[in-house]
Amino acid sequence: MHNITTTPIDSVSIDERVARFTKRSIKNESKMHALKLAMSMMDLTTLEAKDTPGKVRQLCAKAMRPYDAMPDLPSAAAVCVYPTMVRVAKEALGNSGVKVAAVATAFPSGMSTRKVKLDETKFAVSEGADEIDMVISRGHFLAGEFNYVFDEIAAVKEVCGEVHLKVILETGELSTLDNVRKASDIAMYAGADFIKTSTGKVQPAATLPVTLVMLEAIRDFYYKEGKMIGMKPAGGIATAKLAIQYLVVLNETLGDAWMNPNYFRFGASSLANDLLMQIVKQTTGVYQSGDYFSKD
Repeated sequence: MHNITTTPIDSVSIDERVARFTKRSIKNESKMHALKLAMSMMDLTTLEAKDTPGKVRQLCAKAMRPYDAMPDLPSAAAVCVYPTMVRVAKEALGNSGVKVAAVATAFPSGMSTRKVKLDETKFAVSEGADEIDMVISRGHFLAGEFNYVFDEIAAVKEVCGEVHLKVILETGELSTLDNVRKASDIAMYAGADFIKTSTGKVQPAATLPVTLVMLEAIRDFYYKEGKMIGMKPAGGIATAKLAIQYLVVLNETLGDAWMNPNYFRFGASSLANDLLMQIVKQTTGVYQSGDYFSKD
């Protein structure tokens, strides 16, 4: 494994900075810009055992055109599905520019053999996935088997080829911010194109302190290696207000170059409707009921 030296994390300092960032107030034009930007960064997600082709098609329609009454809204960045639904999503999205992300590597637990994980990744890629969201082996990481985790990510990246690899750390299971920083560094040096907080299946999912630690890891990696890595907080980001706080933290930590869907995504299923409600409110001055927007 690459000789990775990890910076120790001062959790008091992280909490203080997050508190400072979240006090920023964004109004009017800037707020509208932030709402639309958040919309364009969404990975609309359905990862249920009861997913059907019909549900996936409906989600794809919403990703391409979030709200029929406002056709100028940006489309979502991607639709995130299980590998068996990639082909359905790919056909539904056509040449819209919305990407198809597939979870792989025995999502969400990661508890399988390397062969199974690589086969699943190859399958998702062969079905047309533009992006793979893999999970790290948290058990091996917590047992201190860092080389194992590094080698597994590198092996998955190899079978991805040109397909973007997002590496899910499942930060809610890593216990400490120091572990989050170490896992971030391992993932980036092993070939991740994005690092992602969570599967959305474990609590806590994304939090602002964890995200700040991951963004600082990305910043330090960029200074050392000259390569921009993307970031995806996922799970638990359900309101426009919270999404804007994430964008403030992103802007303050990494700056303008990262403020686009190529380098930042929200993994969410319920965030879209709150963004839509806020956008309509900014446009018309009146709140629409959540009932006006499709649930999927």
